[in-house]
Amino acid sequence: MPEEQKNREPVVVERVQTGVRMEKHLLKVLKAVAELKEMTLGDLLEGIVLHAFEGKLVPFSAQTLKEIEQFKSIYGMTLKASDSHNLKERKPPAVGQTPSARRS
Repeated sequence: MPEEQKNREPVVVERVQTGVRMEKHLLKVLKAVAELKEMTLGDLLEGIVLHAFEGKLVPFSAQTLKEIEQFKSIYGMTLKASDSHNLKERKPPAVGQTPSARRS
């Protein structure tokens, strides 16, 4: 944490529970980063979004970016920022239908 943030008074907020759907490999990487930084997934997402809203493009240190690349490799995340407007959710199998039955 930067020195200027260590001496600041906490900002009191009201948090709400949300059920956000997200690409599974991206979520795995985010959870790994949160665990590495000893913070909750919600805290990590808040930080990323607040940085983005202020136009701060990189909320992570060079070391954390290296660790993120390792997590992406471990968890098979191949998505890039340029994919963000072209994502289409795979249809879930019908109730009682196995994945192999869908292919036939």
